Amino acid sequence: MSKTTIRWTSQILILGGALLLIAALSLCLGSADLSVQTAIHSIFSGSNTTEHNILFEIRLPRIILGFAIGGALSLAGVILQGLFRNPLVEPYTMGISGGAALGVSLAIILKLCQSMGLLTLPFAGFLGAALVIMLIYTINIRKKTLKIQGLLLTGVMISFISSSFIMLIMSISRTEDLHRIVFWIMGSLEEPSWFLIKLMLFTSLAGLALSYIFWKDLNALRLGEEEATHLGINTERTKRALFVLASLLTGCAVSVGGIIGFIGLIIPHLMRMFIGSDHRALLVGSFLGGAAFLIFCDTLARIIVAACELPVGVITGILGGSFFIYALAKRGKSIA
Repeated sequence: MSKTTIRWTSQILILGGALLLIAALSLCLGSADLSVQTAIHSIFSGSNTTEHNILFEIRLPRIILGFAIGGALSLAGVILQGLFRNPLVEPYTMGISGGAALGVSLAIILKLCQSMGLLTLPFAGFLGAALVIMLIYTINIRKKTLKIQGLLLTGVMISFISSSFIMLIMSISRTEDLHRIVFWIMGSLEEPSWFLIKLMLFTSLAGLALSYIFWKDLNALRLGEEEATHLGINTERTKRALFVLASLLTGCAVSVGGIIGFIGLIIPHLMRMFIGSDHRALLVGSFLGGAAFLIFCDTLARIIVAACELPVGVITGILGGSFFIYALAKRGKSIA
């Protein structure tokens, strides 16, 4: 086993250990704190106690959903940054989150939840995201060639258009509908449907497995499309597959959890500083790092203000932005 493989393995184990530690703390901390002994006893006792219900009906679903959404968004960020060769690209840059938010806003203002049930908002969000994905893809495909820069510009413009429509909807909404729209946009891991939680978990893990098929292609694309072609990479097939994969991961995450920002931007940067730029380790490391970061932020959102739960998107924005500024400052000093 080479030194590089040993180093990657140890780094992945460190990230996995950090994820397990954060998940364990998230199980114990909350408005009703539980000791480690109480949590372990509640897990294995199987009795219908208050502690058991808190763990398995409230906190564990949030941890699983945080693992799935955090991993999916971070993985999508790594893929898109490698595809565009631009470290400032993140999943929400492509306008997918704007499409999902617009779909949810329309579903709320049209009162579709009253007739279609709990799955209405996630379905509306995914439908809005899927329509944006198809629109961006259709606009930028020319003679079986996918224009990378066109994807980015089109995504940014669609994001602005979606934001304008959302503000229009909010301006004519009633107070109750306005509150629901704003709360959804700020992001939350409070999802009562185990079906959606399991579906999101399966989607994120399947996305990780599929992305690992393209680690060689992503490494080659770091050198540029022309150089990648000379290395035997089918760049057009790779670009289309990676764009669709990252878009679907983002669309599913946004439709279930709302707009939870900065994970797809900051975590890939931190993982490159910790692991390096080789996608053999970067993909897995970013998935674990994104999952740990979102679970940690959700735990803070539940405990930072007593008897009040903050939107998790607010916490990820504050911490993510601060980490990003720190990373830029550290890189600037190293260059100087």
